[in-house]
Amino acid sequence: MPCERRPMRYGHSEGHTDVCFDEEGKWIVTCGSDGDVRIWDGLDDDDPKSINVGEKAYALALHRGRLVTAASNNTVQIHTFPDGDPDGILTRFTTNATHVAINSSGSRVAAGSGDFLVKVVEVSDSSKQKTLRGHEAPVLSVALDPKDEFLASSSCDGSVAVWRIDEQARVTSWNVLQKSSDVINSKSLCRLAWQPSGKLLAVPVGLAVQLYERDSWSHVSSLSDDFITKAVNVVIWSPCGKLLAAGSVGGNLAVWDVEAKLCVERQKHEKGYTVCGMAWHPSGVQIAYTDTEGCLGLLDGVCVSSASAQKSLKAPDTKAAKDYDALFDEEDDGLLDEEASESHSPVKKNADAEGDDEDYDMIPTTARPRNRGSFLDDDENSLDTGSVNVDRFSENNFGGSAEPATAPVKSRPAYDGPVPTPRQKAFQPSSTPAHLMHRFMVWNSVGIVRGYNDEHDNAIDVEFHDTAIHHAMHLSNSLNHTMVDLSQEALLLACEGTEELSSKLQCSHFSTWDTCKEWTVDLPKGEDVCAVCLGQGWAAAATSALLVRLFSIGGVQREMFSLPGPVVCMVGHGEQLLIAYHRGTGFDGEQCLGVQLLQFGRRRRQVIHGEPLPLSVKSYLAWMGFTAEGTPCFVDSEGVVRLLNRSLGNAWTPVCHTRENCKSKSDHYWVVGVHESPQQLRCIPCKGSRFPPTLPRPAVAILPFKLPYCHTATEKGQLEEQYWRSVLFHNHYSFLSSSGYEIDEEAQNQASKEQQELLMKMFALACKMEREFRCMELAEMMTQSVVTLAIRYATSSRRMALAQRLGQLALEKANQLQGEVQEQEDDDDEENYGSAKQNSRFRESCGGSRSRPSNARAEEEYEEEVEHEEQMETEEPAENRRSLLNPFNKGSRSPERPSPKPVNKEDRVNPFKVSGPGKSSAAPSGQPRVANVLDTMTPSSRKPGALPNPLSKQNKSPVLKPLVPRPKSKTQATLLQMNAPKLSSKKSEKEATVEKLRPVEVPPMPPAQDNCENRKPKTGFQLWLEENRKNILANSPDLEETDVIKEAMGCFRQLSAEDRLVRSSVCVGFTSPVTLFIPPPQHIVIFTKYIYIYCINIHLFYQTETGYSGTEARPFMVVLSSVRRCYIRTGHH
Repeated sequence: MPCERRPMRYGHSEGHTDVCFDEEGKWIVTCGSDGDVRIWDGLDDDDPKSINVGEKAYALALHRGRLVTAASNNTVQIHTFPDGDPDGILTRFTTNATHVAINSSGSRVAAGSGDFLVKVVEVSDSSKQKTLRGHEAPVLSVALDPKDEFLASSSCDGSVAVWRIDEQARVTSWNVLQKSSDVINSKSLCRLAWQPSGKLLAVPVGLAVQLYERDSWSHVSSLSDDFITKAVNVVIWSPCGKLLAAGSVGGNLAVWDVEAKLCVERQKHEKGYTVCGMAWHPSGVQIAYTDTEGCLGLLDGVCVSSASAQKSLKAPDTKAAKDYDALFDEEDDGLLDEEASESHSPVKKNADAEGDDEDYDMIPTTARPRNRGSFLDDDENSLDTGSVNVDRFSENNFGGSAEPATAPVKSRPAYDGPVPTPRQKAFQPSSTPAHLMHRFMVWNSVGIVRGYNDEHDNAIDVEFHDTAIHHAMHLSNSLNHTMVDLSQEALLLACEGTEELSSKLQCSHFSTWDTCKEWTVDLPKGEDVCAVCLGQGWAAAATSALLVRLFSIGGVQREMFSLPGPVVCMVGHGEQLLIAYHRGTGFDGEQCLGVQLLQFGRRRRQVIHGEPLPLSVKSYLAWMGFTAEGTPCFVDSEGVVRLLNRSLGNAWTPVCHTRENCKSKSDHYWVVGVHESPQQLRCIPCKGSRFPPTLPRPAVAILPFKLPYCHTATEKGQLEEQYWRSVLFHNHYSFLSSSGYEIDEEAQNQASKEQQELLMKMFALACKMEREFRCMELAEMMTQSVVTLAIRYATSSRRMALAQRLGQLALEKANQLQGEVQEQEDDDDEENYGSAKQNSRFRESCGGSRSRPSNARAEEEYEEEVEHEEQMETEEPAENRRSLLNPFNKGSRSPERPSPKPVNKEDRVNPFKVSGPGKSSAAPSGQPRVANVLDTMTPSSRKPGALPNPLSKQNKSPVLKPLVPRPKSKTQATLLQMNAPKLSSKKSEKEATVEKLRPVEVPPMPPAQDNCENRKPKTGFQLWLEENRKNILANSPDLEETDVIKEAMGCFRQLSAEDRLVRSSVCVGFTSPVTLFIPPPQHIVIFTKYIYIYCINIHLFYQTETGYSGTEARPFMVVLSSVRRCYIRTGHH
């Protein structure tokens, strides 16, 4: 039966590859042009271990825990297997090494290179080298004689030579190849192969394989087949030495029975790519092969399909009836050898001659892989029959007879449960592996730190992106520092401990003002630094003792705490510290990581308490850090970028998949920074590898963010992804505001406007699709003003039921906002009241000679004042309400500060607000005032009516204002709660009080407000232009009238919504409360409906007049004034 060709799988980047098995056949080891050596636990291993050996790897050889590679840095390196730790450099060439081979004992390594030389190096002592000279072109391949006597090599000069190693002399050569100038231009790699017995040498020549006999060096035979249409590239012998496999440039795979000269197996590469690497499994049943596209394939059941293997299966049946006593006769040695030859099993006498019986011990007579359950970790003296190596016993004592295998043997079942995953080692973000001679130690938004560790120098170079922070530095790395972090204040370095020296932490504080810029800390003996990071004014180090030690930036030891597991990565930003650690043991390729987020500063707290870190399936942590705005994020080995969503309970949201932007499967992106505003992922593209080289300096690329939403190819999916991405990436405004940082209010408002526009687009799309319920769901996420626009759209689309429901939703939002604003006002009033009482107690405790009013009287007047404010209609913002004098103090004017006349931002009198110290009849005129509430408040830096000042942003408060201002909610409260007679009486009382307590020094009101109703009203923009024309002309005296108007319009639009609303209200002339007729209960619904429609129309008029198109306010003063005149005309007043 033919062998099975398993599907190819991706292994390396596009380019030359090579493959081999380990001695036990457990691992498949490959290398490629991406510079990685990957160790596969079978073809189905989705997470192979990677060992980076250089920029490119051309060939590899493996024997007894030693991995030899030919890399692009002109060296032949050796690594431990399977750990992959560097174990030294065997030899060097002037150009790249092209091929390597290792002998059967693992004591010698042969290598050929592009400088025409072949070297044979002793592994135990690399100084013992033998150089073979004679080729006139780059060497294609080398092959060591199994008896360590000869070496065969092929070259681009067209020759295949045989050398005697000890004499370093050429024995013979054949000019059978086509000449070429370089390995890349050669039509065939001409990989030579010795028969395991050393009798024959196989040389691929053209479409055939030529066999040459040892010692005589004569051409014995040729193996060819019509199936092969292009040149043979590589040949390999089976472990038994009876079969020969070959791979061609055209992707053809063939297996010959050498004795019968018969092609027993033919297979075709599934895509026809060139086969450049082949390896035979020690059991003889599998062949692994690689191609020039970096893929790995497997042929399974090769021996079963061969004619020789079929003989070996039939031979034991014919011999089973023989007398086994005759097998032990002294004269039957030849018979045993004959049986072994007939069964085509490994020849025992050859093995005895070689002194190595490992080859044939691993070949089962049944031509099937052995049961792995019989190779458990039990010793040979165990009494358990399941642990007895029956196969080995049958081969050694019965000459390959399969008779003992027919008896049922109870073998211990192999463990088939979850396999623990090796723990990921600790690493520094944005750093390349520490074993590289030239590496990036850190690359962040501050600068780049490179490390050099070669024969000439061991140093560290520090380069700053902004030289204003500090100039470039060159430091000697005598302590072998491997961990580095860089900030705008300091450079932190750490090294592991040795037997003589303890682990050290060294900080270079270059931003200090004194002369001592460095400090060093020695950790206790046996405790090593595993990770370091820097923050704003602090440094941290995680150690092998599961401790995190905190230091000030000047070197003072601060707090320390324990971690639940070994640290994996640690980063800092400002006052935040993010730690990833092992919270347990992962299984089946999964890493079990936990994360902690700590907040330093005045309020020290733990934000994330060791929750699991969500990684992709069978991946590990590749990068972790903060965005430029301070949001934690991380990247796993699958290229998925996740961002912390603070508004969703500190959940991690995937925002980008870097592998989707890669052109090849072997390409990766190396992340160096993340920005939320603008939305940018800064990373370095790595062609065929995971890490960039230090030279030449790599270029930084910017990748866009994209949330993995469904149906992103449709308009609906795109709008949904854009909306939620905008919401996620603008959550940092609330965090920065709550942390006391200044925020860009203009950018925040612009982001809110974009989100509302996206919601409106989704609303319109849902209307077109006749999804009215979906429209209501979208409207619930809109602001009140956008809901009004949605009502207009629904009405124009003739969806009256939807418009009616949207109207109800708008009223609910208005009531909700009114309640929130009222609660905030109550909280502010309670704070003012508590402050006034505290100030009064303070004055009394200081021995004031004058008495103060009782608390009961003050509380009564406070309640009365709150009742007035709930029922009145005012356009006064919160800043002006807070600027009033204390309403609880009774008495004459304060000698420290006269009580001013209450005015709003446009010098407009509020007839309802009490600005004086209270009623004059409540206390004697000589009674002193207590301290003002404003003494403990920060004044607002906003100046209404003036041109926008670019420096005013420095004084902006980080507190966020609600989208809908208070005048709107208060107007609605007036519509539902006002009582005309009560308001009129209280208004008169308040105005009388204000007039009585008005100070003399306050200037009178402008005549424009008094005569507003006696002349043709002007728009708010015209009034503002008259006030600021001189300022505009002073800044730009050359402007014409048209340019002045354009400049004024731009400045007017930059004013806040409250300022423009007040100016438009002054134009209408609304200076007195509105008295409305409340309809009977049975007509209240109809009345409300028509009033609401009328309000919408007036709103549009207001937008046209003022040029305002924001979402923060409604012109209810204009609406109410118009409704009042309407009712007067109709006789309902």
